[in-house]
Amino acid sequence: MEEQVKAALEMVRPSLQADGGDVEFVSVDDAGNVSVRLTGACGGCPMAQMTLKMGIENYLKKQVPEVASVVGV
Repeated sequence: MEEQVKAALEMVRPSLQADGGDVEFVSVDDAGNVSVRLTGACGGCPMAQMTLKMGIENYLKKQVPEVASVVGV
C-alpha cells in the first residue's frame, strides 16, 4: 500500500507546487492511516487543514481504497 500512496501523492504534488507548497510522505500504518508533511507555502497556510482533508485525503481514498485517513505531522 505504501507504494500506491506514494504514487498517488506524486499526482497531487504538482497542484501544491503551483502554489509554492509541497507534500512529503511520512508513513502509513496497518490501519490505513497515512501521515504526510505539508511544506513550503502549504506548511503555514491557514487553509492547510482543508487542503489535507478535502484535497489530499479525498484523492488518496479514491486512488487507494485501503486509506482510512490522512493526517498532517
